[in-house]
Amino acid sequence: MSSSQSNGVRVRIPASTANLGPGFDTLGMALSLYAWIEMKAADHTAFHLYGDEMKGIPADKSNLIYQVAQSVFDEAGVSIPDLEVSMYSDIPLTRGLGSSASAIVGALVAANELIGSPLTSSKLFDMATALEKHPDNVGASLFGGIIAASWDGEHADYIRIEPSSDLGVLVAIPDFQLSTSDARNVLPEQVSLKDAVYNIGKSSLLTAAFSSGRLDLISVAMKDRIHQPYRASLIPGMSQILNEAADHGALGAALSGAGPTLLALVDKRAGTGRDLENFLLGILKEQGITARTLWLEPNREGVTRLAETADSRSFMDIIKGD
Repeated sequence: MSSSQSNGVRVRIPASTANLGPGFDTLGMALSLYAWIEMKAADHTAFHLYGDEMKGIPADKSNLIYQVAQSVFDEAGVSIPDLEVSMYSDIPLTRGLGSSASAIVGALVAANELIGSPLTSSKLFDMATALEKHPDNVGASLFGGIIAASWDGEHADYIRIEPSSDLGVLVAIPDFQLSTSDARNVLPEQVSLKDAVYNIGKSSLLTAAFSSGRLDLISVAMKDRIHQPYRASLIPGMSQILNEAADHGALGAALSGAGPTLLALVDKRAGTGRDLENFLLGILKEQGITARTLWLEPNREGVTRLAETADSRSFMDIIKGD
């Protein structure tokens, strides 16, 4: 057994937001909200799951972390049938902030590190995308920053964009969950050519705006016609928030992933945060929805390996000090 396998590895994985309005299944951004995974080879499989977001997660070999790790070992031709896995997450489940993508990316990277990193980041990205079915969330969590990506069913290509240092993120997280499958079931099988061209134009403009730091173009570029109008029925108040957020200081607003979290991008230099926060919470409250807000930053590092587990501090002590 190698030193990495006996000592184990620890990784930190950022949350992510997908679509950013028009970039359906193609644009994603990593966020400064995190999950942590520790993985060791063991004599028998055991799980240590910490935090409210881990409640109800399987603590046996049906666990997603275990399953994904085994796929890495199989791909590399290595056998590690039993693992000791610890996980803590601040990323709320089924809220549109990439909780499943962060788990997949964390498991892939930790398992790969555990066996000496035989698989390339490109291979891990393909494996992650195949599991998640779209590259936006997993790409953001893996590489950090803003990701423009495409997936042909076998291989994912991407370009990473460095976020502007002036870009801030406000999320409003409703207290109810919304599964991705439910959010996808309301989408039409076909869209009109007019709407498709509209979204291609907006997505192209948004990608270019991010690439060139043109924050002034974000508001007009975040408009969407192919998924948000259909999902609005699932989140009361959403349409009003998307239409009026710019009047309260947002550069633009979008449904985060499949929702129900709503996201607003801001220019941190503008100083309009309090009005925007009150607006988001007020509209949701009018609809009888309780929510919490978080001020986040774009995460620029993606998944990162932490201190060796030979460190005398416990898993949770490492997280608290991270």
